[in-house]
Amino acid sequence: MLDRIALVLSIIGGLNWGLVGIFQFDLVAWICGGQTGIVSRIIYILVGLASIWCISLLFRDHELLDDGIGNHA
Repeated sequence: MLDRIALVLSIIGGLNWGLVGIFQFDLVAWICGGQTGIVSRIIYILVGLASIWCISLLFRDHELLDDGIGNHA
């Protein structure tokens, strides 16, 4: 579950950086009241931590995939 949360947060961060790069528009800052707003900073921190966690995904041994019901794919 933690892997999926980290992946979602990393995707959000990647999409936000894409918007910044292409349109110079920071969606997180826009939604949360600016880059220095406490909510924005918390989101940036969570995205950063999630990205660090996702690095560990690169170095794990192959794990069985679970469909959430207990069946392994």
